[in-house]
Amino acid sequence: MKPSSTEVHQRISRISAHLYPSNPQMGEGSMLERANCRAKGGAPGFKVAILGAAGGIGQPLAMLMKINPLVSVLHLYDVVNAPGVTADISHMDTGAVVRGFLGQSQLEDALTGMDLVIIPAGIPRKPGMTRDDLFKINAGIVRTLCEGIAKCCPNAIVNLISNPVNSTVPIAAEVFKKAGTYDPKKLLGVTSLDVVRANTFVAEVLGLDPREVEVPVVGGHAGVTILPLLSQVKPPCSFTQEETEYLTKRIQDGGTEVVEAKKGAGSATLSMAYAAVKFADACLKGLRGDAGVVACAFVASQVTELPFFASKVRLGRTGAEEVYQLGPLNEYERIGLEKAKKELAESIQKGISFIRN
Repeated sequence: MKPSSTEVHQRISRISAHLYPSNPQMGEGSMLERANCRAKGGAPGFKVAILGAAGGIGQPLAMLMKINPLVSVLHLYDVVNAPGVTADISHMDTGAVVRGFLGQSQLEDALTGMDLVIIPAGIPRKPGMTRDDLFKINAGIVRTLCEGIAKCCPNAIVNLISNPVNSTVPIAAEVFKKAGTYDPKKLLGVTSLDVVRANTFVAEVLGLDPREVEVPVVGGHAGVTILPLLSQVKPPCSFTQEETEYLTKRIQDGGTEVVEAKKGAGSATLSMAYAAVKFADACLKGLRGDAGVVACAFVASQVTELPFFASKVRLGRTGAEEVYQLGPLNEYERIGLEKAKKELAESIQKGISFIRN
């Protein structure tokens, strides 16, 4: 039976509407409102938003999340270029339905109903820009986005990538506290790139497949606050003092290694996107109810005297349902922990003060 012209129009509009959900040409009350514009055969799964989806991390992150079978709806938000990235990603023949959102006026639409929000938004440091300049810009961006989350999807799990993570996670926590929506289990700073690097570099030294290696990385997500616990590597092995110092420094300086290799033309965007997707996948498996999902993340913590700290957490339906203790440390790691805590304390306070002052 041949479809009527009205049905044809609705089909075509349905296809275009998931790309441009705020299209003013879509009449209110029509069959084409955004809630009805889901592609037939869309996969069962979770609704995920990426804030900063057109950036250096955001684009490969969006592509990899489109491939993830646990994602049913993928919202891509940015203040520039979101429609183009959305159109590009949406052509991939995977189950997730992709929708794009452009600019502050569409932030609330991008966030409404989301289960997981991933935030790579922010800017990299540019020539002539101080770290304090960078902090103020990215801190302001994170504050605005988290205010939107508090309003539109307060129960979503938040994966915060925007640097400096050691300060932006406390910023997000303060925003959520002000809004009365703060749940420490649902706010997770993404430090998985440090773990990915540690697994890779240790595997190189041991002559193993990196997928067979597991290195806990604790502390924070910058410089000396990154503390790989090489004494707890799986499979169990021992390192000389020289190997320990070499590996620790290389893991801590991994970001600089990439920036120097790119000769100022960029930073670690591809490996960061991979690591972020690996962590997001763990969060989605936790949401699904899988047992024994464990990953490292920068979270509200009582592991040390600091209010936030990165360590292993068990992920479940409510987020980070258990935060693990550090376990036995050797002398080198104990010294490293004290150095990490000193710098972390300052970074955490800087984030808190940004909102409170």
